[in-house]
Amino acid sequence: MVIPRLRALTEDADHVDVKTVEGDVSLREFLAGFISYEPGWMRLLYRIRAGFVRLLGMRQGELPSARGTRPEEIPFTPGGKLAFFTVTEAEEDRYFVAGATESHLTAWLAVVAEPGRFRVVTIVKYHRWTGPVYFNVIRPFHHLVVTRMARAGARGVPA
Repeated sequence: MVIPRLRALTEDADHVDVKTVEGDVSLREFLAGFISYEPGWMRLLYRIRAGFVRLLGMRQGELPSARGTRPEEIPFTPGGKLAFFTVTEAEEDRYFVAGATESHLTAWLAVVAEPGRFRVVTIVKYHRWTGPVYFNVIRPFHHLVVTRMARAGARGVPA
């Protein structure tokens, strides 16, 4: 499936990665399971990240928790909020694209639903010198976090 906005975002991106997981849940169930995944080790990484961000001279507000998000709470309307992401484009049972902008970078999360699987796309564009410094330090953790979140999403929302 080709999503015009996604193609445009990746053209001049500084980083793009795709994680693919198998799952037989709806896109809403996937997104709820994905965004709700907040184990203790991941919350610890976010606290460490907050200290690193301060070292780079950047501000970071409290990251909103999305634990317990239900499928019916997932916004598909542009401008809707999902944790710290803002929906830019979405189509029920097909795809979801949302972004977040900070002083050092803009990141987009896209999830494309295909029969029996989901593709999770991360797109990053750097701002200022702090963008590549920040992202290259967190990159190994980013891969771990997104992979685990995608696996959780493929299981759907815990009952």
